[in-house]
Amino acid sequence: MTAVVEKRPPGERPTTKAKASSIGRPHAAWALPGVLFFTFFAVVPMALAVYLSFTSWDGLGDPRPVGLDNWQKLLDDPRMTQSLWLTVVLTVASWAFQTVVALLLGVWAAGRQRNRAILSAIFFVPFLLSSTAIAILFYALLDPNFGIIQKDTLGSQSGAFLAIVFVGGWQFIPFHTLIYQGGARQIPEVLYQAAAIDGAGPYRQFFSITLPQLRHTITTSTVLMVVGSLTYFETVLILTKGGPGTDTAILPYLMYEAGFKTYDFGYASAIASFLVIAATGLSLVLVRLTGFGSMRSTREGM
Repeated sequence: MTAVVEKRPPGERPTTKAKASSIGRPHAAWALPGVLFFTFFAVVPMALAVYLSFTSWDGLGDPRPVGLDNWQKLLDDPRMTQSLWLTVVLTVASWAFQTVVALLLGVWAAGRQRNRAILSAIFFVPFLLSSTAIAILFYALLDPNFGIIQKDTLGSQSGAFLAIVFVGGWQFIPFHTLIYQGGARQIPEVLYQAAAIDGAGPYRQFFSITLPQLRHTITTSTVLMVVGSLTYFETVLILTKGGPGTDTAILPYLMYEAGFKTYDFGYASAIASFLVIAATGLSLVLVRLTGFGSMRSTREGM
């Protein structure tokens, strides 16, 4: 459709129609507090971390420039390879677990079941707790002597890894459930009514209507899950401390050890910068592959 532009002689004031079209548009000044907040608490710390990645600093005195030494160490460190692989596995496992559960719960919560609102509020409670409190809680529950499972779950690599995935999912699934609930409520009811007339059952409607309509919601949730999985730290520190051995020493934990155990803040900053680059790159790839950046409304034409 070609837009019709109203032509006015020079100096003539906008018509009432033109004035009405501008009503409700936020002024650029309203974005200033958000821009300042993001600059001081995101851009500046990231820039500082990048700067420190090219220095040698133990936390005292002045940083000493060392060029690309920290980045070369990052490539040569054998623990880096292991930590990177563990981080990838954790990210994929967390995404699979959280996506399936959150998607099903979100679609269910978008319905009109009895007591749905009360149950939805209960499901959201874990997200209100801090990661540290949740990790301490599950550390006590998984204690082999006094916990609910009389077994050293955290003493094996598979057990420790599954515990990290489960605890992370237990905390963040409510948040993603809320995202899917909002997405599912935007699906036009007429689609389900038409499908029911054609004889499609609940399962056919879910796979033929609900999932396709939620594709952009899935992309949004996936990006948040990937970025969140790359920043897991408190759960690993409290539950396993990177153990048993180094079997759960993911990149954020390796960064913590480099900075606060060996006081090599330059190398720790290089790891942090690598995590930022990896998270940003993965997010851009996901947006590009899914077409999320150029998406159009799924309700267009209705």
